[in-house]
Amino acid sequence: MKYGLPNGKTIQISDKEIENYMKTLELSQIEAIELWLTDHDYEVNEEQEELNEKAKAVKIQHDAASTETRKKSEKPRTVKVSDEKKELFSTILQNLIRCNGVESENIKVLTENKLIEVKIGEKTFKVDVIECRNKKK
Repeated sequence: MKYGLPNGKTIQISDKEIENYMKTLELSQIEAIELWLTDHDYEVNEEQEELNEKAKAVKIQHDAASTETRKKSEKPRTVKVSDEKKELFSTILQNLIRCNGVESENIKVLTENKLIEVKIGEKTFKVDVIECRNKKK
């Protein structure tokens, strides 16, 4: 279909596109032609321009993070230490004291029932006692 523009130019519009607009959007032929002209920048739709300006005014930050600080739980964390772990920790500590080349002032308990630091000469060692959980069934 050939269509004449107000400035005197004639353009070729695909009949299939106009029919598709009419069928899918339930438009009349005149409305479908106007839609095609605005989509292909032959005419300006004021309503569409307003919406474009509003959309350009909105800035989206794709890497934005929340400005609210996350509340920490009020309930204190309780650490359950088994009797076996306590016994093993004290046994390791006693045996380190009896070990040759290790002086008692060079043994530090960094975390009770967990971490021991031992200094032998110039070297420092850490002994970490970790109790593994049983597998869930």
